[in-house]
Amino acid sequence: MAELKNIMRIDGGVPLNGSIKAQGAKNAALPVMAACLLLKGGTLTLDNVPDLYDINTMRELLKSLGVNIKDLAANKIALEVPEDIKYEAPESLVRKMRASSLVLGPLLARCGKAVMPLPGGCSIGSRPIDLHLKGLVQMGAKIEIRSGVVYAKADKLRGRRIYLDFPSVGATENLMMAAALAHGETIIENIAREPEIDNLASVLGSMGVPIDLEGTGCVRIKGIDEVSSGCDSVIPDRIEACTYILAGIMTGGHITVNNIIPDHIDSILAKLEEAGANFSVSKDSITLFNNNKRLHAVSFRTMPFPGFPTDAQPQMAAALSLAKGVSLIEESVFQARFLYTDELNKMGADIKIKGDTAIINGVEELHGADVKATDLRAGAALIMAGLAAKGITQVSDMVHVWRGYEAIDAKLKSLGARVELLD
Repeated sequence: MAELKNIMRIDGGVPLNGSIKAQGAKNAALPVMAACLLLKGGTLTLDNVPDLYDINTMRELLKSLGVNIKDLAANKIALEVPEDIKYEAPESLVRKMRASSLVLGPLLARCGKAVMPLPGGCSIGSRPIDLHLKGLVQMGAKIEIRSGVVYAKADKLRGRRIYLDFPSVGATENLMMAAALAHGETIIENIAREPEIDNLASVLGSMGVPIDLEGTGCVRIKGIDEVSSGCDSVIPDRIEACTYILAGIMTGGHITVNNIIPDHIDSILAKLEEAGANFSVSKDSITLFNNNKRLHAVSFRTMPFPGFPTDAQPQMAAALSLAKGVSLIEESVFQARFLYTDELNKMGADIKIKGDTAIINGVEELHGADVKATDLRAGAALIMAGLAAKGITQVSDMVHVWRGYEAIDAKLKSLGARVELLD
């Protein structure tokens, strides 16, 4: 993707009006792209792949391992995997993105060995991959960590019953991919239940892997000797969709977000209904109606799916900063997720942090300020605040935002927002 500018200038106070289409989900696209490594001379074709910095990092990582990637159309790619691929992931790419760890399981299953530096990512808290490694060890892998690098070996992974101590999305995805080529049946219990898991299961099924998501926090996978070429589509991005819905609420707008799966955001819609937002839900879209009234304060705790998603917590906090009353948000997933609140307070918000809880005393209006994105979702929250604020807001370090929002400036302009990108 082209290099994008790192500052967004927002002239706020304009209601958002119109309709947009949600992009493909970043957090679904990354694991299904990594699944191509299971192939031995075949092609995985994926549609609805968003054009993002993180997607580009995964593309470069897969290319470094020997995968040839062709752009077939806008947001549609073909990942062509030769019979021989490399098994060492380069540190320069792995350190850029937490999701780089998703190549570990398929590489180990496909090549019998994998070398991967411990991954990097954004600054929302510690996210170790110990559950990934523990599960692979249970499947017969021998793993050593030396100088921050994971060295994994396994002549042939074996199907096992694995219980995850926490329903980690990344660990679930890594072990599902590893189990695809393991000997025998693998049963993984207490798995993550996010929609992205269903998307990965669908992709593995298109590649010939017998897989059964039982709907009770458990998945059964019968390992096969060789996967086949497959094709599938990336699900819509529920977090991006919610960002625009909340931006519409904050600005008193009237917008429709199309190409979404409302069931994926039930927990957010429930809280918006409780807060008094006026919207309607159809099969694949949500329409927000302009009623120019403030939300009522609500409280919630972030939880794994189907609970309120941590990735939508900063955006919801921005919206609640303008609500009537005092809202409480307890963050139970990432310990450093409240870094953005200092920036929102620069804009007139009244947010105090006590331990893992944010206490939000709603104010009547926000004002423009120069603020800095501390991570991906924090950047989205600050842009939302800038859209609703009086005056000019400049959000710097937009590099975080480009990791997860495709053409956010163009989408906002199409809704009537006064935004521009600066060097």
